[in-house]
Amino acid sequence: MIFSKVMSVVIGYFCGCFLTAEVITRKMTGKPCSELGTTGNPGMANVMAHLGFKPGILVLIGDLAKTVIAVVISMLLFHRTGRIIVFYAALGTTLGHNYPFWQKFHGGKGVATSCAGYFLMNPVTGLIAMIAGMLVVFATQYLGLGAAVIAVCYIPLAFLCDGTEAGILSIIMAGLMLIKHGPAIHDIFTGKVEKVDVWGNLIRRLKRH
Repeated sequence: MIFSKVMSVVIGYFCGCFLTAEVITRKMTGKPCSELGTTGNPGMANVMAHLGFKPGILVLIGDLAKTVIAVVISMLLFHRTGRIIVFYAALGTTLGHNYPFWQKFHGGKGVATSCAGYFLMNPVTGLIAMIAGMLVVFATQYLGLGAAVIAVCYIPLAFLCDGTEAGILSIIMAGLMLIKHGPAIHDIFTGKVEKVDVWGNLIRRLKRH
């Protein structure tokens, strides 16, 4: 049981180390993603902001896909461990995305990989947490705050619906999310964080089409 869980984290980690944003940014600009924008973050939001909507969506699809791949491989190899193996694989993917060894452990923020893990572990509770986070983003226009709300909101749902082990893993996932988004959340109170009108941008894009 312990071996299968550890190996699922390892499998997830190496899947997570594949940074979709790095591939797309290098193909489109010839430069590493670390030179994109002011943050250099290899995630959907940064790519979408500087390279366009379609490249951003491709990054999102890639980051979701690597979580799914890690989960599928882990479930095929260690299905006897039970459904909790999904969460271990997702945890590993998030660790790999956030701290890829080949980038000297400087990676993304793990929003897409975490959300994919929440949904694959439990679609109902995952959707509830993600809806809560999106509502916060629409209301405040702070992406980092919404990401943190998703992770924190999922904790009681995991304990309630999937048991103690899932709840503990959700606390670890929330910790990873807060580590990455904590500085931005702190800067909200100092007015240093730029707002992003996600809903308004989406409506304007739909009207153009």
